[in-house]
Amino acid sequence: MKFLKFSVIIPVKELNDFLKESIPIMLDIDHKSFEIIILPNEKPKKIPAYIKDKKIRIIPTGKVSPAIKRDIGAEKSRGKYLAFIDDDAYPRKDWLKKAEELFNSGKADAVGGPAVTPKDDSISQKASGLFFETIIGGGGMSYRYKPAKKEFYVDDYPSVNLIVSRKAFFDAGGFDNNFWPGEDTKFCLDIRKKGYKILYSPELVVWHHRRKLFLPHLKQVANYGKHRGYFAKRFPKTSFRPVYFAPSLFLVGNFSLLALGILDIFFIKLWGLLLISYFLILSADVFSRARRMDIGVLAVAAIFFTHIVYGAAFIQGGLSRRFRSVLR
Repeated sequence: MKFLKFSVIIPVKELNDFLKESIPIMLDIDHKSFEIIILPNEKPKKIPAYIKDKKIRIIPTGKVSPAIKRDIGAEKSRGKYLAFIDDDAYPRKDWLKKAEELFNSGKADAVGGPAVTPKDDSISQKASGLFFETIIGGGGMSYRYKPAKKEFYVDDYPSVNLIVSRKAFFDAGGFDNNFWPGEDTKFCLDIRKKGYKILYSPELVVWHHRRKLFLPHLKQVANYGKHRGYFAKRFPKTSFRPVYFAPSLFLVGNFSLLALGILDIFFIKLWGLLLISYFLILSADVFSRARRMDIGVLAVAAIFFTHIVYGAAFIQGGLSRRFRSVLR
């Protein structure tokens, strides 16, 4: 088997409009040695013209989780490096070129970069993206959603923009298929245990379409919260961190003060004062970044409701005896 430099691996339910946008962009990547592996549930009845390229392989997997799809893609791949990306994301033209430079430098065995909100996303999607970029919303992890100023090592990184050496991937055993979402967190923990390094680079850019406000966005963060709550007790090394507990404390604090308010009006006044302070700080954070008033207002509302939903889901996950993945 002739090996290539990179295998770009994309798990999907079926061929969709996101791929119609992203595949032509990927085929125009500034690199000669790569393949694209698309992993739908079933074999398409008709292959669209945009996929008819010798660099592309379609491998049906059946109805399985994205984690299993990524493992199947890795098993069938011919790349020295495995580039994981979501179907609703597309890379900058120098994506693989920058990754190769990082690997050749010997700095790391896996690399990740920011997944930036596309300029053509809707107002609702941009507000969702702004949530992740803020300090209060993103919890200090805005580097995942917009380029940071410099490179640094990480121990946890999402698979929407994660490129791993073949050796490190298989040495760590691939993705843990018991988990989804959260399989990328577990995978990063596994490769770190093997002594491999994960480097964040602001130059390794992809664009990632955000979920719309409010229901799709809140459904996504609820899944994040549930898996992180479970991981906090199961894999505390990377998940038992104050930032992940903060929304739950916010939720419990609100309900506690309201409940105490039944006994004494003082607690209602205290609750109101703290909530006003919360929104003032939140608004300052959001509007220091927002370029438009409507996006800023939506982002403020998104952060508040996200903290409530994530906080509840985190508690649910923490109380769960087992973590069950639900396929979309």
